[in-house]
Amino acid sequence: MKALSRHATAIRPSPTLSLNARLNERVRAGERVLNLCVGEPDFAMPEGGRTAALRALAAGVDRYTDVAGLPELRARIQRKLHEENGLDVGPDQIVVSAGAKHALYNAFFVLCEEGDEVIVPAPYWVTYPEQVRAVGATPVIVPTHADTGYKLTAARLEEAVTARTKAVVLNSPGNPTGATYTERELAELAAVVERYDLYVVEDLIYEHFFYEEGTAPSMTAFPALRERTVLVNGVSKSCAMTGWRVGYTVASPAISALVRRIQSQSTSNVAAVAQHAALGALDDVPWRRLAGYRERRDIAHARLTAIDGIACPLPTGAFYLFPEISRLLGGDHGGRPLATADDFCDRLLETTGVGLVPGTAFGAPGHVRITYATDPAVVAEGLERLGAFAREIRRTAVGSRV
Repeated sequence: MKALSRHATAIRPSPTLSLNARLNERVRAGERVLNLCVGEPDFAMPEGGRTAALRALAAGVDRYTDVAGLPELRARIQRKLHEENGLDVGPDQIVVSAGAKHALYNAFFVLCEEGDEVIVPAPYWVTYPEQVRAVGATPVIVPTHADTGYKLTAARLEEAVTARTKAVVLNSPGNPTGATYTERELAELAAVVERYDLYVVEDLIYEHFFYEEGTAPSMTAFPALRERTVLVNGVSKSCAMTGWRVGYTVASPAISALVRRIQSQSTSNVAAVAQHAALGALDDVPWRRLAGYRERRDIAHARLTAIDGIACPLPTGAFYLFPEISRLLGGDHGGRPLATADDFCDRLLETTGVGLVPGTAFGAPGHVRITYATDPAVVAEGLERLGAFAREIRRTAVGSRV
């Protein structure tokens, strides 16, 4: 038989979703698992979203909508952008897609072609490099470290730019580090973007999980960048609606027209009932519960950094901790070598039932990702078991940052 698509075969499965499936298998087998991998809030979706969905079903809302989304949903997103982000756009600049992941894919599909390069700072969300590859472009991974707050600097961006560079990906607040760019840092990056005629794919899905004053800064704050930026967002995180799959892009009229065209030939519109649910949820965002995540972060971070051998900056956003565990690697646990973060996580799960995501999935060996967006009691017990596990490691060598 003839070979299958090289674009498809080059894509690796999502390691976070694969790991979560493994943990769920253990749960179904009757094991007690403390899942600190999950990337979704533990509170219920807003009642306004649930009510709107039920009302839509009762009214027989079961037909196609505009490819770009319900006019009333796009109008509500317009208002949200104006009120929360200080961004004024027309309805033709908004396209509602089947989740922020779909919105990102649309953005890469429209911006990139064979031979293009897209700069992706590491640590990165696992999907960015794979989607870039899926559209035939090349992800250029630029490592960042704790000394810069796991953020891309203007100097490092400029070093990575070549004649083939088309775009740069920014995720702030970020997954997996929780790092958030300041307005000054974004201004410095914006100058490089403009100088080299680049696009920005800006993922703001965690914007409401921001623990400093005000709102999380965005590239769209700079008028010169608005034509160059594809803003990606959705209701999955802030409204705890991960299963409803409603995201959106905000871009220039020219880019948005192509996003609509691509979507018209792929998924068409997002499920009508899901759009109505999102519309209701945007009027009922659970701000009080979102604010409670700051306290969760503080408690989890204090417990984590009390463990000898673990270093972790205090994240300013999202709902993850991303500690470096290099000092715990190179030894063994119960005779099992712990050479990598993958070994560490496998052994931790096997002996304690605690599930963490190894940093290799995010382009950051020697790290692990821990979520605090789950039952605080589960987080507390999981970190207690992690500490006991760390104390049992026989350190035959001292790890170094990689």
